[in-house]
Amino acid sequence: MLDIAAIRKAIPHRYPFLLVDKVEVTEEDKKAVGTKCVTVNEPFFAGHFPEQPIMPGVLIIEALAQTACAMLLSKASPQHAGKIAYFMGIDEAKFRAPVLPGSVLKLHVEVLRLGRVGKFRGEAYVEGKLVAEGEMSFALVNKPREDA
Repeated sequence: MLDIAAIRKAIPHRYPFLLVDKVEVTEEDKKAVGTKCVTVNEPFFAGHFPEQPIMPGVLIIEALAQTACAMLLSKASPQHAGKIAYFMGIDEAKFRAPVLPGSVLKLHVEVLRLGRVGKFRGEAYVEGKLVAEGEMSFALVNKPREDA
């Protein structure tokens, strides 16, 4: 189980763009389930939409990507040490139901291909109902040097 401290150590995202609260790795380098507790205090709700707040679909996709990255980059394996993942593409994304304040997103990810360029499938659920899905590709690259 990755708590918020382990997630912050694995990926560079910070407030207001850190979109996963915990990650349970169910199969190493293969499957994980992330959790995002969506509150009315999320900064995106101020503009999407003030009178009827709905979590933007692109941020649900980003939460899936952060879950996959946290799973892959949380380990100290030589294969992943010093790496960062860059989003490369999204295929077959579908948004099936709105995600509202008070929802608990369950972010299921499964790696389809892993290497310098990888691909994973993600499905987001609220109360067992599929709300979003898609396949995402990413590139694992060296982290920029802090002194550069």
